Amino acid sequence: MTPFSFEWQWNLEYLIFFGLLYIALGIIGLGITFTLIKTGLQIFGFMRERHFH
Repeated sequence: MTPFSFEWQWNLEYLIFFGLLYIALGIIGLGITFTLIKTGLQIFGFMRERHFH
């Protein structure tokens, strides 16, 4: 059963679970998006890689 089913009844437990799930998925998605954008900028030379020695 999913939240898009007609029989779905929203409870506090479901709100907490799906809220935390979507927050976690959002953080992972933002991290992957940031990494892809940064990598693309480095490949095309718009951003230099910094080395801290």
